[in-house]
Order: sequence, then structure tokens, then C-alpha cells
Amino acid sequence: MSTASHLEFRKSSYSQGARENCVEVAEAPGASAVRDSQHPGDGHLMFPIVEWGAFLATVRDL
Repeated sequence: MSTASHLEFRKSSYSQGARENCVEVAEAPGASAVRDSQHPGDGHLMFPIVEWGAFLATVRDL
């Protein structure tokens, strides 16, 4: 399992300006890590790359 110190998180493009609900995503081997950008020290959630791709495809269709 990857630790946060080895992950390069990037902030969502929707997390700009006055929006307070921010997430950051990092790529890991075979997975994606997601964390709250306002509380990065609280940890992250890991999702298998297939599940993360399915999530993104569903969100794009909304």
C-alpha cells in the first residue's frame, strides 16, 4: 500500500475559487488515492483503477 508521502496529489479542477468542497487525487500502481484537500493529514482512500474509472465515467454522465 502506498503512503501519502510517496503520492503526488493534485487538486481537482473544480476545487478553485470560493468552493470549499475540495478533493485531491494521486495515481498509484493499479489504484487512485483520494483525500480531502483541506485536511490532507487525515489520510486518503485507495480505489482500484477499474473502480475509479467507473466512478469518473458515471460522474461525467450526470
